[in-house]
Parts: sequence; structure tokens; C-alpha cells
Amino acid sequence: MEKAGCKLVDNFIKAVPCNRQMSGGYVRGEGIVVCSNHVNIQDEVSQVVTHELIHAYDDCRAANLDWANCAHHACSEIRAGHLSGDCHFKRELLRGFMKIRGHEQDCVRRRSMKSVTANPYCSEIAAKEAMEAVWDVCYNDTKPFDRAP
Repeated sequence: MEKAGCKLVDNFIKAVPCNRQMSGGYVRGEGIVVCSNHVNIQDEVSQVVTHELIHAYDDCRAANLDWANCAHHACSEIRAGHLSGDCHFKRELLRGFMKIRGHEQDCVRRRSMKSVTANPYCSEIAAKEAMEAVWDVCYNDTKPFDRAP
């Protein structure tokens, strides 16, 4: 993050109990929260931190990123879902989604929609339209990695 010119605040990553049913989140200017009462094993912690670091990276590199803009939010969710391992075949199998071909993109779409529709500024229709509009560019944007893991 610092190589990209992003300053990190003290305690940028925190483990705290969360009231909402979620694994974690990123808040601009505050950092990353891992919900200690919902994430139980190291693999899950690593996945949540990676996902949220991608949001933090996006927030840093795009000076005009507006989380209330459905397309901006969708793009970061697509990237985080694709690059963090959220949609690895093993994780999908454990969630009960069993599909041999195309599971990763279906998963990224499903999980991105879930997150963007939770944004109070994005209706389900607006979230779907935003996701479709930015899909190709954002899914293929692998920065800061050379390629998708």
C-alpha cells in the first residue's frame, strides 16, 4: 500500500466483535475491520483481510472514488471478489454452490451484487446495471497483482 503512495493509519487492521452478520469491512480513513465473532479460522481471516485490502487499495489509487456511486462500488467489489480468493472453487463448494465451469465469475457477480445492493445509495436495478457496465474493465484489472491469483 505504501509503495502505491497510500498512508496507513495506526491499527489499520483491527479485529473487533461486530453487531451485523458480516466477516469484515473497509472504512475510508479508519482501515479494515475483521469481525472476530464471525470469522473463526486463519484462512477466513486471511481471505477477509485480502478482500478488504483490495478495497483500501482502490480507495487510495482512485482519488475520486465515491462509495455512494454504484459503479465505483461495483468495480471495487468485482475486483475484490476476483482477486481475493473469495470465489475459489473450494469456498464455493463449502457454501453449497456446486458448478464445475464458470463458477468463479458467477460467484463474483453474486457476491458483488449482494454487497452493492447493501449500499443505501444503490437499488437492486442500479446495482445490476452498474455491475454490468463496469464488469469487463474491472474484472480484468488485476492491479496491484500482475495477474489474478
